[in-house]
Amino acid sequence: MSNNPENTRAEGLTAEQFTAPLLKNMPRLAGDFSHEGIQGLGNPLPMLVVNDGDELLELILEPSGQDYWLKPEESFMVTSYGDWPDYPFEAIHEPGRIVVWVVSCFATVTFRNGNEVPGGYQRPAGAY
Repeated sequence: MSNNPENTRAEGLTAEQFTAPLLKNMPRLAGDFSHEGIQGLGNPLPMLVVNDGDELLELILEPSGQDYWLKPEESFMVTSYGDWPDYPFEAIHEPGRIVVWVVSCFATVTFRNGNEVPGGYQRPAGAY
């Protein structure tokens, strides 16, 4: 692990930094929060999430809080849409879980073939 301050995680966002992408992207949705509506924001930037482990891996998409579950060797594509400052994603590893914070506040989760992954996909009984 590096002690270089440029390689450390930024501590907390101001309210303005958090809400700026939301305020910029929200009017363009015109109330359509569907998979297609979010894709309509344009400016897609995909990130592949792969479970290279031996156990079920939870993927949490923030700021929505939606969960998705990947079996070993499975992968999903998280795609950010709209505008964002600086960088489109923040990925955080926790034991048994990957949290992907979408800075633009709008993203889709798809299988590699482009079909939408439904929220709660493969959620184990009793997980929530």
